Amino acid sequence: MAKIERVEILMVDLVPKVKRSDAIQSFTSQETPFVRITDSDGATGTGYSYTIGTGGHSVIELLARTLGPALIGRDAAMVEQIWRDLLFRTHATSVGAITSLALAAVDTALWDLRCRKAGLPLHIMAGGAQEKVRLYTTEGGWLHIDTEALVDDALRAQAEGFGGCKIKVGRPIHEDVARLEAVRLAVGKGFEIFTDANQAFTVDQAIRRARHYEPVDIGWFEEPLTADDLNGHVRLSQSTSIPIAVGESLYSHLHFREYLQAGACSTVQVDVARIGGITPWLKVAHLAETFNMPVCPHFLMELHVALCAAVPNARWVEYIPQLDDLTTERMRIENGYAVPSQAPGLGIAWDWDAICYRMAEGSLRDVRGDA
Repeated sequence: MAKIERVEILMVDLVPKVKRSDAIQSFTSQETPFVRITDSDGATGTGYSYTIGTGGHSVIELLARTLGPALIGRDAAMVEQIWRDLLFRTHATSVGAITSLALAAVDTALWDLRCRKAGLPLHIMAGGAQEKVRLYTTEGGWLHIDTEALVDDALRAQAEGFGGCKIKVGRPIHEDVARLEAVRLAVGKGFEIFTDANQAFTVDQAIRRARHYEPVDIGWFEEPLTADDLNGHVRLSQSTSIPIAVGESLYSHLHFREYLQAGACSTVQVDVARIGGITPWLKVAHLAETFNMPVCPHFLMELHVALCAAVPNARWVEYIPQLDDLTTERMRIENGYAVPSQAPGLGIAWDWDAICYRMAEGSLRDVRGDA
């Protein structure tokens, strides 16, 4: 089997084209670490992950100093084995965001390499369960946006065939409710409205707010509490008819197991970058399937479209475009559905000229077998 001979590491810092704000923060930049792996056959796979503005250089250092050198000489086809070995190698810093983001960049590169060598797109290689997945949009629902603009964006998305929209919550209760009611009145009953609190509330606040949100027929209440408050999520889930969604801030498949076993959520939003790659993402998705729960991943639509199509219980892809300036092709959308690429690999058409032009100063590293 072909051995890994080279690992290239770099980072691009992307500035969102629109202002993005929620109950606890503003999303001002996306640091995007890249890993490009080349094997002894000359085949190459590209992976990536992201931050929301901090920690990117720490991810690069972990990749360059620890994970990259550990890949040299490994059989690139042994993706599960490599993921487990790297997880063990970093056990002193696991479970945590920096380690997971670095592992994700490596793991997605290995999956890209595997799929390209097999001549198969990711959604087929990883399962082949669906041909397309419904889209909802978050891009017009940020907390700073006024009610009229929320309504306009929801109507536009509905007209384009999207199945729903997400609205950030965290204003005073009466303001949140008024905004949600205005959108519901405009779109009618057949269009989903999701809410996202970004971990802003305490348990008593979330229970009270859920009671006020219920008459609007909310599709889910996302990240109402801090992600480490398992018991609080159980109490909230038992107190409301609104589905509770968690996952973007969980960094281990074992943490998802705890949530599912405790009945602490009813929608799983596993994020391929924050969970540590495609390998653990699939573990979480199949685990959720055994609990009869849907997977509706957070962010990274260009990669999640293939993963959602790979599993039977993926229900939604979140529309937040962020890679347009780094790719030569956009994610395919048909009548409000995300359609995975048929090209071998992850299905992302990278524009390497644009990536190199935007590369963060000092981030380029090159790890080789003869180094």
